[in-house]
Amino acid sequence: MRFKFILTFIVSSLLFSCQTSYKETEVSLKSYKIEDGFEMEVIASEPLLKAPVAIDFDGKGRVWVTQMPGYMSDIQGSEEDLPLGSIRILEDLDNDGVADHTKIFLDSLVMPRALAHVYGGLLYAEPPNLWFVEIEDDKPVNRILVDSLYAVDGNPEHQPNGLELNIDNWIYNAKSNFRYRRKNGVWQKEPTTFRGQWGISHDNFGRLYYNDNSRILLGDYVLPNTLIDNKYFTPKRSVDKLLTSDQRVYPLHATSVNRGYAEGVLNADSILVAATAACGPMVYRGGSFPPSYDQNVFICLPEANLIKRTLLTFTGDSTIAKHAWQGKEFLASTDEGFRPVYLKNGPDGSMFIVDMHRGMIGHHAYMSPYLKIKTAQEGLDTIIDFGRILKVKQEGMKGNAVPDFDTLNGLELVSLLSDKNGWNRDRAQHYLVFKELREQIDAVKEMALNSKNPLAQIHALYVLEGWDALTFDFLTDLMKDTNSEVVAHAIVLSKSFVSEKNKQKALLSFDSLVNRNDLEIDLYLGSVLGSWIKLDEQGFIPFMMQVLKRRKNNSTVVEAVISGLGGVTKKISENRAIMDSLKHTQFVNGLVRSTFDRKKGKMNAIYTRKFLGEDRRTSGAKMFFQICASCHGPNGQGIDGLAPPLMNSEHVKNTERLALIILHGLEGPVHVNGEEYNINLAMPGLIRNETISDKDIADIISYVTNAFSDNPKTLATKRIKELRDKKSSTGKEFTETELLKITR
Repeated sequence: MRFKFILTFIVSSLLFSCQTSYKETEVSLKSYKIEDGFEMEVIASEPLLKAPVAIDFDGKGRVWVTQMPGYMSDIQGSEEDLPLGSIRILEDLDNDGVADHTKIFLDSLVMPRALAHVYGGLLYAEPPNLWFVEIEDDKPVNRILVDSLYAVDGNPEHQPNGLELNIDNWIYNAKSNFRYRRKNGVWQKEPTTFRGQWGISHDNFGRLYYNDNSRILLGDYVLPNTLIDNKYFTPKRSVDKLLTSDQRVYPLHATSVNRGYAEGVLNADSILVAATAACGPMVYRGGSFPPSYDQNVFICLPEANLIKRTLLTFTGDSTIAKHAWQGKEFLASTDEGFRPVYLKNGPDGSMFIVDMHRGMIGHHAYMSPYLKIKTAQEGLDTIIDFGRILKVKQEGMKGNAVPDFDTLNGLELVSLLSDKNGWNRDRAQHYLVFKELREQIDAVKEMALNSKNPLAQIHALYVLEGWDALTFDFLTDLMKDTNSEVVAHAIVLSKSFVSEKNKQKALLSFDSLVNRNDLEIDLYLGSVLGSWIKLDEQGFIPFMMQVLKRRKNNSTVVEAVISGLGGVTKKISENRAIMDSLKHTQFVNGLVRSTFDRKKGKMNAIYTRKFLGEDRRTSGAKMFFQICASCHGPNGQGIDGLAPPLMNSEHVKNTERLALIILHGLEGPVHVNGEEYNINLAMPGLIRNETISDKDIADIISYVTNAFSDNPKTLATKRIKELRDKKSSTGKEFTETELLKITR
């Protein structure tokens, strides 16, 4: 049966791919309300698309789409392991601004989830692998496996994604603690802070932003990987921070959400109160919206059919977020099929929205009985063959001309490093790096030293970094008289040049920087001092002390200093003069904790986690469908003459009773919701199956209580182990009467 389906799918795909043009679908936007001064248009929709989840733009500005139609195409998610996914190129052959053609780049993929145009090819994720392919005539060639452990296990909601190329030339991911780049033709992978769930973005400085279901916006106060040099210290006050405590949302209508029955989830009008599925944050860097929108963060709330606008304030050592409005949103709709899941800055300065346009967006492993009923009542499970890409622009604006990066020469690329559109700046930087256009080195250096445009300086700095063309002399010259953000990047980049040769120049440069008494400079200077202290304690410890004494109550700066100490942590902690002069400060407390963790061998988790493990409910769902669903039904409805229902069963609500049933079995009759089921069969227990562990039983319990009751629970594996020894009076299956006596 499976072979027949796949064969049919391949044949239909071949026929579909032969179709060269489509009638542009007209989609009404009457049910959408957008902020005054903006307009929205549909640039692609079904039949060109089906369940898009991410996009990127190639050098010509064309949209490339990752599609995941196998995700929740029915309430059991039964098509997740089928090769239904694809990556497609959208084209506008009649140049009217609306896509009228789709070209298949990669097909027959299983749940592809991310893509990025980098190094002249395409980086894309198809669990468990991360792949890179070169592109010739819009076709993939020379496929390379970048990482076979990119997304090994886990729920589709909780696997790595994003592939965000940042200013520092590294590619970052959500739901992952690894970053990637290609250097001299070789792919590199290294640990980084674990971030978010679905979607990731960066600001003009290079800080990263992300979120998870119930927390609208998270982010790092500092540049990535600047606070991880001390492997036995885990920063908590400066990375993975909740940027706003306000999780309110303002939908235009009542929406169907998981656990809507719980107190406080919905208001008196059945309107969602707070976020439950936040995803896809994007820092707007397009340069075409009004100035007040520069570096605002837009966030997808697909469960509420809306997009939120959030303002950022930068203090030098932290980032504060505040939602633009109370009581309304930037964009909202009464169309319950509108599921914005991903946002992207466009080459023309507009904002692109990926609308998955699917009724069910919550994975079946997490769906409560309440949501399953609502889904059926509202017909949400019928919204499956749709998908849209929308574009938001300032009202009346035509949009900026999109350069063809594949035809630009070196000087043209250098000029784009100062463009008002962040997408163009990022792309120009990347092209200069991977094409190794080193003949432009003088022009790039001149731009890096031109303090009139700090944004261009930062991009130019990382072009030089990508070329391995930086020197310590150049960086210290740059630090002398320029914007503090540029200085911060120069300080971070200077870590690669710690040496006896550069020591004297570093002493002079750092003395000047400390005397500026600038919070942001102190933060990044503190993060690198440990490397220099290892070289010369007497020369560089005074700088550390000066920074710590005036910032002793600043958690971000203190964490930066401790993180930077690395190999000299023990030496500093044993320096009585330092410890006494900073007694009872955050620094001493943090240093003591780091020293203790080093003795115990307790490292920052990013250095010990090799890949993201599967969560309990997902593992439990897989085991349930393998072992239990054939008798109890995929929806826990039971099967006449075979097994009673699990849905809202009193035996499911009691986890110890449920564990005893799973372990030892159950002999009828049994009562569920007042009805007797006298099935002439005994349910066998799993205790004799040596391949099923206590953790497996715990996972099944986590899934079953979540899927078939309104009160999800867990049971510790330690308790399950104890229950293995609790036998029935006969030593065989339990009876309901026995269970009720011992598990009241």
